[in-house]
Amino acid sequence: MQESQASSAASQAALTGRPVISATGLFTPAETITNEELVASFNAFVDKHNAANPDAEPLSYSSVEFIEKASGIKARHVMSKAAILDPDTMCPRLPERTNDELSVMAEIGVAAAKQALERAGRRPEDVDAVLCAASNMQRAYPAMAIEIQQALGIEGFGFDMNVACSSATFGIQTAADYIRAGNARSVLVVSPEITSGHLNWRDRDSHFIFGDVATAVLVEDAAIAPAQHWEILGTRLKTVFSNNIRNNFGFLNRAHPESTGSADKLFVQEGRKVFKEVVPMVAQMILDEAARLGIDPEALRRLWLHQANAGMNRLIAHKVLGHEANEDESPTVLDTYGNTSSAGSIIAFHQHSDDLVAGDTGLICSFGAGYSAGTVFVRKIG
Repeated sequence: MQESQASSAASQAALTGRPVISATGLFTPAETITNEELVASFNAFVDKHNAANPDAEPLSYSSVEFIEKASGIKARHVMSKAAILDPDTMCPRLPERTNDELSVMAEIGVAAAKQALERAGRRPEDVDAVLCAASNMQRAYPAMAIEIQQALGIEGFGFDMNVACSSATFGIQTAADYIRAGNARSVLVVSPEITSGHLNWRDRDSHFIFGDVATAVLVEDAAIAPAQHWEILGTRLKTVFSNNIRNNFGFLNRAHPESTGSADKLFVQEGRKVFKEVVPMVAQMILDEAARLGIDPEALRRLWLHQANAGMNRLIAHKVLGHEANEDESPTVLDTYGNTSSAGSIIAFHQHSDDLVAGDTGLICSFGAGYSAGTVFVRKIG
């Protein structure tokens, strides 16, 4: 009753136009695939492929050492472990649901959203909008966001947005802009990422990269925020066109059926080019935004960076902080979650922010296909 009354009182508070992060939520699939399991499956596939194609260029084995050196990933959570590890399938198997059932992406998004609402002491009726910000939507329409909105019992509006790995930070700025303009008091940014569906598990160079997860970020006006929250000091977005990370899957594939099953209908990338081009772009973007906000980058208490590659994060953190970052300054979840696309930096923030004290400043930053990059500078309040 007290929580309900407090929530009701908060909804009547005079708005300030200052956006904050009130809470976050996280859904983690129960099943995990270790590098050892993944390599055993991949190498079994290689043996079968090479035996069946003796005149073709033989495929090479993967290895635990190769994966960990290339990425820093040691394991990943998935929604469908057995099918992914089956050398004859190597793809998730998720039964199709009827139109009257909650879709699987909405289901995991709702789980993350409920946790964020609970942590903020907020009721669904206090929320004005839902943004579903993720890399790969389950369908074109109706929007995943509207399905999540319906499942939660939220009035108002919702829509989907896709900026690949930067979707969550783009969603946070969009939500913050609604708060700044006075068009909303409370906005949920939900990022359900079943990235195992768009990964080519038969590609040695990328079969280890992605994992499944869902996150939620509750962005609200400071007037209704709980006592402990994160003030959003500033947000900045950037896009630069590049083909170095691409996925050509879409409804127009049926217009050219000859190439429907080709490799480019799944995740493909030129990893070395991405590394070389994205690291300096993101580092400079962070430094420029810090200067605009009057923030000393070397005084940032913590960086919650996009969890795609340990080497990229190490170099970006070094350029921003002016020294080699330790695990406390730039925490990693990549090793156990893998690359979870837009959710990665939010997982890091969710799991590694409670220990900061009032006045500490930090940075949530994502970057990826597009290219796209987003920065969210925050300060702990309360």
